[in-house]
Amino acid sequence: MNKLRTLKLPRPPQKKAKGKKDSWLSWPWLSSSWSKVGLGIGIFSVAFCSIFLTTAYYKFSRMIDRKISGEVFQNTAKVYAAPMVVFPGQPLRPWHITGYLKKVGYSEKGKGPNRRGEYSYSKQGLDITPHEESYYGSAGPPVRIEFDEKSVSHISSLADKTSLNSYEVEPQLITNLFDKTREKRRLINYEDIPKVLRDAVLAIEDRRFFEHQGIDPIGIVRAAFIDLTKGQYTQGGSTITQQLVRNFWLSPERKVLRKVKEIYMSIILEGRLNKKEIFTLYANDVYLGQRGSFSINGFGEAATAYFNKEVKNLTVPEAALLAGIIQAPSRYNPFKNPEKALQRRNVALQAMLETGSITKEQYQQAVKTPLNLAPISMDVSDAPYFVDLVKDRLLEKYPETVLLSQQYKIYTTLDLELQRFAYQAVKEGAQNVDEVLAKRRLRKVKVKKGQPPPQMKIEPQDRVQACLIALDPHTGEIRAFVGGRDYGTSQLNRPTTAKRQPGSIFKPFVYAAALNSALFGTEPIITASTIVDDSRTIFQFDDKTYEPNNFGEKFYGPVTLRKALTKSLNVATIKFAEMIGLDRVVALAKEAGLNEKLLATPALALGAYEVTPLEMAGAFTIFANSGKRVEPVFIRSTKDSRGNLIEKAETKTKDVLDPRVAYLMTNLMEGVINRGTGAKARGLGFALPAAGKTGTSHDGWFAGYTSGLLCIVWVGFDDNRELNLEGANSALPIWTEFMKKATSLQPWLASSPFLPPEEGIRTVQIDEDTGLLASSECQKVISENYFAGSEPTQTCSLTAHNWILNLRNAPAEISSSSPDSRPVVESGKSEPLKPPKEPNFLKKFFSKIF
Repeated sequence: MNKLRTLKLPRPPQKKAKGKKDSWLSWPWLSSSWSKVGLGIGIFSVAFCSIFLTTAYYKFSRMIDRKISGEVFQNTAKVYAAPMVVFPGQPLRPWHITGYLKKVGYSEKGKGPNRRGEYSYSKQGLDITPHEESYYGSAGPPVRIEFDEKSVSHISSLADKTSLNSYEVEPQLITNLFDKTREKRRLINYEDIPKVLRDAVLAIEDRRFFEHQGIDPIGIVRAAFIDLTKGQYTQGGSTITQQLVRNFWLSPERKVLRKVKEIYMSIILEGRLNKKEIFTLYANDVYLGQRGSFSINGFGEAATAYFNKEVKNLTVPEAALLAGIIQAPSRYNPFKNPEKALQRRNVALQAMLETGSITKEQYQQAVKTPLNLAPISMDVSDAPYFVDLVKDRLLEKYPETVLLSQQYKIYTTLDLELQRFAYQAVKEGAQNVDEVLAKRRLRKVKVKKGQPPPQMKIEPQDRVQACLIALDPHTGEIRAFVGGRDYGTSQLNRPTTAKRQPGSIFKPFVYAAALNSALFGTEPIITASTIVDDSRTIFQFDDKTYEPNNFGEKFYGPVTLRKALTKSLNVATIKFAEMIGLDRVVALAKEAGLNEKLLATPALALGAYEVTPLEMAGAFTIFANSGKRVEPVFIRSTKDSRGNLIEKAETKTKDVLDPRVAYLMTNLMEGVINRGTGAKARGLGFALPAAGKTGTSHDGWFAGYTSGLLCIVWVGFDDNRELNLEGANSALPIWTEFMKKATSLQPWLASSPFLPPEEGIRTVQIDEDTGLLASSECQKVISENYFAGSEPTQTCSLTAHNWILNLRNAPAEISSSSPDSRPVVESGKSEPLKPPKEPNFLKKFFSKIF
């Protein structure tokens, strides 16, 4: 069979219809199927990308609009320190006040507008003019402060020429309240940012900021090239706009998708805000390091944190440092890594020189300048424990949303200078206690022969804690408040939450209750010269026995009330408490504001029931304030954002002691510091009139005061372990160091001695041992104070002295005897000892004959 061959003949050419063009489907390059598939994919990709970009645009736009349409940053409440009070006679010079005015934001008159206030100095004096954003809430009346050679001589109002007794100068901002993020920032406007800081940031971070539209392709290419050559993501290449977008809306992770989002949102943001607005947001948001548990955000906060000044007052090297640490705040932390920070600052200065922001002369001068950081740590400048105290009190009255949004102004009682002294004293004092305890532990370590001695090492769990409260005993205003030695490590506010046994600083309440007997005429009448037997004693109470000991197991035999308090004798104190009645001691302590759960037991007299340091500070005001208890206060007033007064604190007082009893107790506690358990304060250099009491329990305490300042110090462990160190060697040195600096800076805090009331107190000369009126036979004569009419009438004699000597031999015998032979005192049965009277002439005569 023949096979037929099929021939394919060419088709004849088709004529085009007139006026008809070729379809793009008939283009030669689309003749293949793969080309058509590729075209379809391309069309789909374009459509998909368009939809994706449009969707992303609306999504990102909504995100951006939500953030920038309202308040970008929370208008949190601002917490201010107490105003600086100036009065005639105060030892201040003009530069003291002008330096303070600069710190709080006032400017010299004629150097540009200032909404806070202005000042000027001339031969006539220092003129201060508050403006609308000042402490006074509006343009306050201008005043003139005049000076003589040593102090303030006169204060007058420039409005009506009237003389003023005192003037409150603008208070300093402590901090803004914070939320759970624990971010700290001080909001600033674009006009507040000095040119030198803008130039520094642009030179080191984004030189083409005012030219690009959100992204800088040149910078991106450069960063990508370096990343590719190194094989890892090390370069950012991000503009300021991109950094802001990343901080506000994205995570910091280094991924391609995140970078794409960042670029796209930056372009959108540039269409929403102008360059000044973007830079202002960046200046308030940029992260610039950490202080304790708080993050430093924004140049306003950083200027205060690192240089303790307003951002507008930054110098060239200071601005360069802040700009330089943006790249890696932890690595370039100037407090922790000063050398790296200095190198990075100089890199920023070099960048400023390259961009023409500074001259070569300015550059050379700036690189030679040291860092000059403010010598103030976070705990000082921010007073974090105090701010926590303020915030907790505010939250009792206002919702947190209000405090974080309404820009309230909270004016407190804190004195930042005293706060700085308090923090330094606590920090150094706690470190000294650590070293003392560490040396004790070393002595217990047995070292084998030939081995090197162990090195002193202080483990974290062996570091003691401490707190300090200082207040004005007449107004109750807290001037300094340190809740612990390191807020970054522990935020426990010990003055308000640490309930501990106060030990012997409770004893003044026992003796005050005892002295009340002379006032109310209750028997026995107890005075400063009343004698009890300080020897080993077993007390019976509620079918139980209680045998206290004296410090060092040392007993003194017959002692006066003054000596019992001066030496802090435990047995004698309980006997005085038993004499007057334990229920009266409880009543007085509760009236003074101490623990409502106090019980009338013998251990009460030795401070066995727990109190907080803040409770004890309030209670001690009854001695320092002529018998009136003053409620501690730490918020003076609260104002809204317009300056309207919302709340003003009132001094709350209560009469607890007769002023004469308060004076007698102060006089007795002066003896504690001058020659008793608190005498170490004198040895450490504090020589001004002061009264106080040491305390030792599980912890160390000291409570003391001058005419104008009351201070309580506690030292111990948070887990309530035994400190095994007396209050005189743990808390007292902290108190002394603080009081020395406080009274040196503000002499008026201890300018006057403690004076008795005008009537009702009589001072007589007595024999120190017998407590009787002094005579020629007395060896130790002292001045003693009494309620008029309660002073002794018996004169000391040889008979009384022999009686004292005989009794003083008894404690040694009793101490070495068995417990069964020691005296047992039932509750309420303690009685004072009374020296025998001198026999009359006839008895003496017949005693010699027979």
